[in-house]
Amino acid sequence: MEFSALQIATVLNGTIEGNPDVKVNNFSKIEEGKPGTLTFLANPKYEHFIYQTEASIVLVNNDFTPTEPIKATLIKVANAYASLAILLNMVEQAKEKKAGIDSTAYISTSAIVKENCYIGNFAYIGDHVKIGHNCKIYPQVYIGDNVTIGDNCIIYPHVTIYEGCKIGNNCILHAGSVIGSDGFGFAPEGESYNKIPQLGNVILEDNVEVGANTTIDRAVMDSTIIRKGVKLDNLIQIAHNVEVGENTVMAAQVGIAGSTKVGRHCMFGGQVGLSGHIHIADNVILGAQCGVISDVKEQTTLLGAPAINAKSFMRSSAIFNRLPDMYRQMNQMQRELEQLRKELNK
Repeated sequence: MEFSALQIATVLNGTIEGNPDVKVNNFSKIEEGKPGTLTFLANPKYEHFIYQTEASIVLVNNDFTPTEPIKATLIKVANAYASLAILLNMVEQAKEKKAGIDSTAYISTSAIVKENCYIGNFAYIGDHVKIGHNCKIYPQVYIGDNVTIGDNCIIYPHVTIYEGCKIGNNCILHAGSVIGSDGFGFAPEGESYNKIPQLGNVILEDNVEVGANTTIDRAVMDSTIIRKGVKLDNLIQIAHNVEVGENTVMAAQVGIAGSTKVGRHCMFGGQVGLSGHIHIADNVILGAQCGVISDVKEQTTLLGAPAINAKSFMRSSAIFNRLPDMYRQMNQMQRELEQLRKELNK
């Protein structure tokens, strides 16, 4: 399918600078732009590519002012990145949709599957499962007994949802994710450990996305809760009885220990680690590889392990780089002091 700059600008409520009739049929990165493709500029550090790109159309922010001639047609919008997302979603929606229930899928006679669902090869749907309208269950998904899944959910291959878990509307679970596995609960007795049964479940509220191979453990009792709008990257571990607040986002390899409560609108970089039984306030930003071992009581940005205020961390890092020189200077001063003492004691 081809779209002209004029058609795209109309959809995005944008302003055209250049040829409104130029057409595109694909997307490209700005540094690898090809004729007939659309790209975008949102990060200023990529600006130099816009003067070289062969892409036919570039989405830019309204405040962008070029400093050199540009071959491409520009479409100015309020937010170039958000506008790109709108276009990508339109293309995604136009793709051919999976439909029907494969003959090799197992669906319990007590399960309820509502209209317009796709269930792929060798999927397993247990007893008393409830699946809402317009869901897509890809091949080899396992859905345990008494699971509830809302409308418009996408569950990709090899996802496992243990018994009793609840999935809201418009959720996406990527390949290999595990919802409701046992929490890491063991009681020490002598030199061995006795397993503590994990009798709770996991609740994912509406509009949650869970990345590939991410695991969310069921609670010991009650629920591990992922609130609405949360976005989890790949390879994340959420332990038992954790609660993650609305619209919080986490990058890959984050690990959260048991019973920790995370606030709303938080942002965690890759490999952040949180101790158990702590509370994180709303709107907290944790940089990559942050290690948090105690409560964070107010909105802030933290770096390092153990985590400290970002500005303090940067100042400390500057000193850290100078430690070898400071160490040599200290040794030199110590030698000079010893020499001075000898002179004074003569």
